[in-house]
Amino acid sequence: METLFWICLITGALYALFSLLFGDLLGDVLGGIDLPGFDLFKPVILAAAVTLFGGAGIMLIRYSSFAPVAVILLALLIAVVGGMFVFFVYVKPMEHSEVSTSYSIQEMIGRIGEVTIPIPQVGYGEVMIKLTGGNTLHIAYSFDRCAIAAGMRVVIVEEKEGTLGISLLEDAL
Repeated sequence: METLFWICLITGALYALFSLLFGDLLGDVLGGIDLPGFDLFKPVILAAAVTLFGGAGIMLIRYSSFAPVAVILLALLIAVVGGMFVFFVYVKPMEHSEVSTSYSIQEMIGRIGEVTIPIPQVGYGEVMIKLTGGNTLHIAYSFDRCAIAAGMRVVIVEEKEGTLGISLLEDAL
């Protein structure tokens, strides 16, 4: 019976190591497949439960005087409770977390930027806008139809077809 527990413990540990090293690659190959069924049967929860079952079984066999059936039942109970703990403390909160750094170009209106490539009276240049995740560069034109030199602080006034209309910040105040 101890062999069963060791197999579960080693399998769970190897799965954790494999998913740590190759999880992103495997997720890309599978295309983010979301398997049907209960959320409690997600691979991370099953792996945690199998590992806990093996570890608890080994500990109970070695350090307790319970009968083999009681050891299996206690190890199963620990695995179920541990799996539910992983689900409610880790998996469920992570499903609702936001990891995207994306933004809409419509959100740029009203933001302050800096001209990186000079903008002629009629034509296009480039403006850099600071975001929380870094900087972004966009093609821009002069909303007021006046030339704007590189390094000038500007405000984004409008967006047309993916291009930002900008105005000098001093003129906007």
